[in-house]
Amino acid sequence: MSSTDARIRTRKAPAERAAEIADAATALARDQGLSALTQRAVAERAGVAPALISHYHPSMDDLVAGAYTALVVDELGDVATLLAAERGASARFARLLDTLLDGTREDLTVVWVEGWAMALRIPALADAVRVQMAAWQRLLVEVIDEGTRAGEFSVTDVAEVAWQLMGMIDGLNAQSLARDTDPGRAVVQMARAAEALLGATPGSLGPAG
Repeated sequence: MSSTDARIRTRKAPAERAAEIADAATALARDQGLSALTQRAVAERAGVAPALISHYHPSMDDLVAGAYTALVVDELGDVATLLAAERGASARFARLLDTLLDGTREDLTVVWVEGWAMALRIPALADAVRVQMAAWQRLLVEVIDEGTRAGEFSVTDVAEVAWQLMGMIDGLNAQSLARDTDPGRAVVQMARAAEALLGATPGSLGPAG
């Protein structure tokens, strides 16, 4: 018998190997951001040779877009589940603000910010960003529509107000990456601004300042 250790290699189905690589890219993006997704880095995370990355995922741009989509879809699902547990639009919106601005989602904020920036040079990522922004906007529209029908909010252009609120929330989170912010204060400030845009009763969307 040869003294050389024989390595037993497990041959996996192409779909299984491709999925493992995609999962590794997603995990790496969550840990280090989308900009960390190079062929070599993904290969190291997946425990495979770099050549296998290009074999199973010929386009790194598509792999980046896929990782972005996986993370944002999971985040949206988690938030939607939290909102569904609340009763009434005001309670749902207050929970939304508290969840998105509580300072515990920095990893996903990095993914969002890098997604916007990198979309300028990666068309596949730009498409993914537009799709996911629209999905988040629809979630806000649902809550605002509910509140308007119930008389909790007074909004004429629900879709436009949803986009405005998204921009404000995203802006606060993006700023939090570069400056020392108080998450509790951010929630209060955003709640007061949202109440004005939604025509909601003062103090109904968050704690008093």
